[in-house]
Amino acid sequence: MLYLVGLGLSDAQDITLKGLEIVKKAKKVYLEAYTSVLTVGKEKLEEFYGREILLADRETVEQLADDLLREAATDDVALLVVGDPFGATTHSDFVLRAHQANVRVEVIHNASIMNAIGCCGLQLYSFGETISQVFWTDSWQ
Repeated sequence: MLYLVGLGLSDAQDITLKGLEIVKKAKKVYLEAYTSVLTVGKEKLEEFYGREILLADRETVEQLADDLLREAATDDVALLVVGDPFGATTHSDFVLRAHQANVRVEVIHNASIMNAIGCCGLQLYSFGETISQVFWTDSWQ
């Protein structure tokens, strides 16, 4: 099973209880690290969750998705996503690929910038189109 687990917006403690249970039981846990970043590093997550976390950069998520899905076909695999898993089209694509490969998927939602922006007085109804801006790396252009 592939689990897409939203981490919320701030630090390791923003994960939901359901998300934390999945992180603790999954055979492998990946941290998607190119569409957004937390205010804490991977090491802090590992310390709080009590387990190893593998970084999933853009190449892993977009080009090696089939490898990750093969793992999820036989074992529980969690992909941790900053904010909510459906805050970027990358993760919607991941779900579609999983369904095409007959891999079961469960999504654990969490807070995202799209709903947290309300604290500034802005409302979702007033936004135009939104985009995800990824981080550039030396190896991906």
